[in-house]
Amino acid sequence: MSTTFTLDTATSRANPTPAPMKRLTVPQIQRRKFEGKTDEPLVMLTAYTARQAQLLDPHCDMLLVGDSLAQVIYGLPSTLPVTLDMMIAHGAAVVRGSYHSVVLVDMPFGSYEASPQQAFASASRVMAETGCAGVKLEGGEAMAETIRFLTQRGIPVMAHIGLTPQAVNALGGYGARGKSQEEHAKILGDAKAVAAAGAFGMVVEGVMEELADIITTSVDIPVIGIGASARCDGQVLVAEDMLGMFERTARFVKRYANLAETISQAAESYAAEVRNRSFPGDDQVYRPKK
Repeated sequence: MSTTFTLDTATSRANPTPAPMKRLTVPQIQRRKFEGKTDEPLVMLTAYTARQAQLLDPHCDMLLVGDSLAQVIYGLPSTLPVTLDMMIAHGAAVVRGSYHSVVLVDMPFGSYEASPQQAFASASRVMAETGCAGVKLEGGEAMAETIRFLTQRGIPVMAHIGLTPQAVNALGGYGARGKSQEEHAKILGDAKAVAAAGAFGMVVEGVMEELADIITTSVDIPVIGIGASARCDGQVLVAEDMLGMFERTARFVKRYANLAETISQAAESYAAEVRNRSFPGDDQVYRPKK
């Protein structure tokens, strides 16, 4: 999808579009790998709202509307309760708030696993109702047929292998994958299967560094790491983790800010000024002009 946005399409108080600009496209992302441009890793972050997209978009190649919004936005214990309608609502907001990045939307649990036909019905809704560039779905070799079915019908798919949060109950937790030879071989097989099925890229999450390196050099599509290896073709993090919104994060997260503390301090200052009646002050009230 390649769309030109102008200033007339601004949808919030912020100015999301500094100039008419064409979005990056899925083929452009994919070409970064087979054209040998691996010296410039792809940058990917999650986004869930229009304003967040406006702030992150200039710095990213891809924005992922992740089903991690379950915990980040809704306070749910896992990603499993997320619905297709939730993903579509947030996906549309992120598309409206961005102008540069390829926007991808996660397929939520239960919306694609039953059959390729179910996956197409769900994915086509996501594409049509959000304007996103593609979808992401979890699963390796078992989802290869579905990935092929979708891509043959015009829906770009990013795969997600390794630690797959939607399967956390079957996996038994969120620990790193690929420690045993058997699991190493299975995940590598998953990577090759989704690439052969037509996925334009894949997220590799929570795997041993050596395995991530092998996967990256074994497939001809971009490999986006999260808890994987610095030598992957790109990296992704949950934006709220990166921004320091939560005290507890996975080992692979690096905090680039401490917004939780900043927000708490701002709220404390606001509350104090309201209680001592110093807010609103002269600059925040309306009076007749002299």
